[in-house]
Amino acid sequence: MHLCIVCRRVLRGQKVPSFIYQKMAGLSGKINNLVLQFLEGTDKFLVDFVVQPGNKFSVFIDGDQGVTIQDCQSLSREIESNVDREVEDYDLTVSSAGLDHPLKLERQYRKNIGRELNVVTVGENKIEGILAVVTEQSIELMHPVKKPKKENQQPNTILPYSEIKTAKITIKIGK
Repeated sequence: MHLCIVCRRVLRGQKVPSFIYQKMAGLSGKINNLVLQFLEGTDKFLVDFVVQPGNKFSVFIDGDQGVTIQDCQSLSREIESNVDREVEDYDLTVSSAGLDHPLKLERQYRKNIGRELNVVTVGENKIEGILAVVTEQSIELMHPVKKPKKENQQPNTILPYSEIKTAKITIKIGK
């Protein structure tokens, strides 16, 4: 009976006893560490680790040479073989950080130099351009002109990471 009351409180968003958070933090920490250990020494890296109520975990990975279904399956199996479902009930999703996910890490920006990006700034300005330069502090977008007139040429835009709300790769079909 007490366990059901705690579950209802979790679902309703009321204050939850700290031991529940400690249990979730323990499991999420364990899964996060397993992911990092598995990816260490490979060209793959963790992009995002999302923890949702009900022990639902979403792991998003990327790689310098991309990510395959086998990469996601291998990581999922590694986690499942090290976390006993009889002890911890959880829902796990392992996925690549695909084209529909915003770029978050400098490493992702570096692997996409030369590609067209759609950037939304913290001030809600929308900027499109070709990713030309990536540094530890910022990115630089080129704005190529289709017409050869010099007066239409826009200067490159330098955006510090702190000013970027979202940056997504422009998906072009048929080119």
